[in-house]
Amino acid sequence: MATEIVIETHDRPGVIASIGELFGEAHVKIRAAAAFTHESRGFLHFVVDDPDRALATLKRNGWKVIGSQEVLRVSLDDRSGELGRYARRLADAGINITTLYTGSAGAGDQEIIVAVDDLTAARRL
Repeated sequence: MATEIVIETHDRPGVIASIGELFGEAHVKIRAAAAFTHESRGFLHFVVDDPDRALATLKRNGWKVIGSQEVLRVSLDDRSGELGRYARRLADAGINITTLYTGSAGAGDQEIIVAVDDLTAARRL
């Protein structure tokens, strides 16, 4: 189960390196990541497959986890407009995308990872 974990920290050099090293030592694979800063605070989003291990590692090492939620991994055709078509289906169903990660899956596919406000409904689409 892919899970997004959000960490709040001070905006300073080495934060991502430290968390990446911790996850490496704990054998936690990072499937996607994003980092943002605002007013000297850092907000780090990591999508992992072993949330229990990741959360335990972060908490044991004093990191401030401000949220976690299961996310949806979706494979789209790798062609123009596919993200728009998929996002429109969610929007038309009243489902809000709260976080979006993109990547490449290879062989004509594009993988996206989405956090949504109604995971059950999004899975049905």
